[in-house]
Amino acid sequence: MKTAKQLGVWMDYSTAYVMELKGDSITTTVVESEFTWEEKQHSFSRNEGLMHKKERQLNTNYFKKIADLIKSFDEVVLFGPSDAKTELFNLLTADPEFKKVKLSVETAHKMTENQREAFLKNYFPHVMDSAVL
Repeated sequence: MKTAKQLGVWMDYSTAYVMELKGDSITTTVVESEFTWEEKQHSFSRNEGLMHKKERQLNTNYFKKIADLIKSFDEVVLFGPSDAKTELFNLLTADPEFKKVKLSVETAHKMTENQREAFLKNYFPHVMDSAVL
């Protein structure tokens, strides 16, 4: 029996912690959005329409970076405090490349690293790394 590859993504619009669960260990990759506060202020000072266009463009790039990390997993939970997780979920479920990935969304507040890891370990049942004969 194959062990499911499980991943958790805690995210908001600025940062995503992409956490791969392997047995009892978790490997985390951090993805940062390029739409920073400074970029927002700079774009807004020039033109509000430009700011919204820039925000959409950079959010699309941010979501694509996260999606590229997700595509090889079997089960993925997106969690966090903002609507970013739902926006990413909607993009992924509309993409045929992610049809085989079991995606779910959970609301969670700001979390420390330990809290994110505890959430992930509690969310997915403990799976042995060895295959069943």
